[in-house]
Amino acid sequence: MSTTANEPTIHETAIVDDGASIGAGSRVWHFVHVCGGAVIGRGCSLGQNVFVGNKVSIGDNVKIQNNVSVYDNVTLEDDVFCGPSMVFTNVYNPRSAVSRKDEYRDTTVRRGATLGANCTIVCGVEIGEHAFVGAGAVVNRDVPAHALMVGVPARQVGWMSAAGERLDLPLEGDGEAACPLTGDRYRVERGNLSAG
Repeated sequence: MSTTANEPTIHETAIVDDGASIGAGSRVWHFVHVCGGAVIGRGCSLGQNVFVGNKVSIGDNVKIQNNVSVYDNVTLEDDVFCGPSMVFTNVYNPRSAVSRKDEYRDTTVRRGATLGANCTIVCGVEIGEHAFVGAGAVVNRDVPAHALMVGVPARQVGWMSAAGERLDLPLEGDGEAACPLTGDRYRVERGNLSAG
């Protein structure tokens, strides 16, 4: 693996096309392919067999586990976690015989969100800050900040703190709770969560 203090670490089996931007301290592991238009921030980790498309923006400190393909028109903000073998799409109604490259839909994953192992994010949605998508869930609509989502199709079953702990708060109505790990306070009012 190549490494210097201000450069990313790139495994010798990885393919990084000319033009790709990879921030300092990032690690690109075995058999990764990063296309030339990709922009990847600092301190990221791209696990074995990850693919990153041309029209992809990845923030700082993003962790992408093994076997994840981040296709064109996907944006991952800082501190996003992508679990092993989770799936992004960029065409809503693909057909092999019909070219739809001009129909890609944008997908945005906001700061601090977690996408669990083997979940699927159908294109054209926004995943809110610090949301938590459970393993195997299929997300086909926008996800609120701090929401805990499970199932097929995914539905909200709770709230999560920024530290990734489940909060004892109602989905509807009002309530207040503290993160069991950090003690940070959260309040839900009429189905909307706020921190502090």
